Amino acid sequence: MMADEGRRGEEEDRGPGAVHQVFVVMEGLLEKLKVLNYEEEILAKHNMKNLSRHYFVSSPYLAVNPGEQYFLFTVIAAWLINEAGRPFTAPQEHDEPNATVSNILSELRAFGVKVDFPPSKLKSGSGEFVCFVLDRLAEEALKRKGFSFRRPNYPTETTEEESVIEDDAELTLSRVEEEMIEEPDDEEENVMDLEALKLRTCHTDAEASSKPDEILEATVDAAEWSLEVERVLPQLKVTIRTDNKDWRIHVEQMHQHRDGIKSSLKEATSYLDRLQEDIGKTLEKVSSREKYINNQLEHLIQEYRSAQAKLSQAKERYQQASGGVTERTRVLAEISEELEKVKQEMEEKGSSMSDGAPVVKIKQSLTKLKQEIVQMDVRIGVVEHTLLQAKLKEKSNMTRDMHATNLPEPASGTFS
Repeated sequence: MMADEGRRGEEEDRGPGAVHQVFVVMEGLLEKLKVLNYEEEILAKHNMKNLSRHYFVSSPYLAVNPGEQYFLFTVIAAWLINEAGRPFTAPQEHDEPNATVSNILSELRAFGVKVDFPPSKLKSGSGEFVCFVLDRLAEEALKRKGFSFRRPNYPTETTEEESVIEDDAELTLSRVEEEMIEEPDDEEENVMDLEALKLRTCHTDAEASSKPDEILEATVDAAEWSLEVERVLPQLKVTIRTDNKDWRIHVEQMHQHRDGIKSSLKEATSYLDRLQEDIGKTLEKVSSREKYINNQLEHLIQEYRSAQAKLSQAKERYQQASGGVTERTRVLAEISEELEKVKQEMEEKGSSMSDGAPVVKIKQSLTKLKQEIVQMDVRIGVVEHTLLQAKLKEKSNMTRDMHATNLPEPASGTFS
C-alpha cells in the first residue's frame, strides 16, 4: 500500500502526462519488436495474431485476456533474452508463474537494469512494469545486433523569394487578407495576378533605367488623374494565393486562436468567479439553514430516538413471548396427539363392548361343553358298568374255585 502511494506520488511529481507514458513506451516497444522480426520468430511459431499498438497496456477501455497476455509476455521476454546473448529456456504452461517472473527479472538485473518493483506486478501480463521490462530487453537485443535508432533528416524547404512592392499605398498581409475576405468571388476576374504585376514592374524598371535622368513634369489635370485612378484602382489589387500547407498560416492561426482563448478565458474567469461566489454564498445559507433546522428539530429527534428504543424493547419482548408461544404450541401439539391416541383406544374398546359376537361365542362354547360333559357321563357309566360286570365275573369265578377246593373260609372271607 505504501509502495503504491509512493509510486503515485512520483507520478504526480513527474507531471500529469506520466499516466500516458506507458502508451508511448508500448508504441516504441512494438517498433523495436518489428525491427527484431518478431512476427516470424514468435507470432508465426505460436500461431498468434499481430499485437495491437497498446496490447500490454493495462486500461479499462481495452478488451484484454490476462492469460494470453501473460503467456505472450513470458514467451517474448524469453526470446528477447536469448536474442540479447544470454541462454534462457522458454517457459511452459505448467511452470510456476512466480518462478518464471523471478527468472526474467534476474536476467534483467544481469544486464545492469535497476528493478525497484516486486515480481507480482508482472503476473497480470499487462501494465507499466510489463512494458518497461520488455522495452529494456528489446533495447539489449538491438544493442547486440548493432542497431540503433537515429533522428530523421528532414529535407530543407526551398522558399521562393518574397517580392516586396513599395508604392505610395503600402500593402500589408493583414490588409490584403481583409480585402480578400471583403471582396466577393465574382470579382476575381478583375484582380491582377502578383506574378504578372512583378513582371510588369521589372519591365517598367528596365525601361526607366534606359531613359536619361531628367525632371518629369506632369501635364495631366489633377481631376482627370483622380478619375483615371478610380477607374484602374480595381485592377491594381494584388492577389496572394494562400497555401494551406504553409507553416506561416498555421502559426498565424495559432496566434489568433491563442488571443481568442485569452479573451474568452478572461470573460469565463470573471463568470466563474461570480459563480463561485454565488455557490459559496448558497452553501453558507444551506449550512446555516441546516443548523437552524437541526436546532429546531432537536426535541423531535430525541423523541424519535426514545421511541426507537421503546420499539426495540417491545420487539425484544415480542421475540421472547413468541419463543414461549412456540414452545407451548409444540407441547399442545404433543398433548393433542396423545389425546387422539386415547380417543382412538376408547373408541376401539367401546365398539368391542357393544358388539355381541363374543357372548354368542361363549354361549356356543358352553353348549358344546355341556354336550361333551353328557357324553363323558355316558362313557363313565358304561365304564362303571363294564367294571362292575368284570368284578362280578371275577367274584363268581373265585366262588367256583373255592367250592371246588372246599375252602369255605376264604370264600366266606371274600363274601364278607
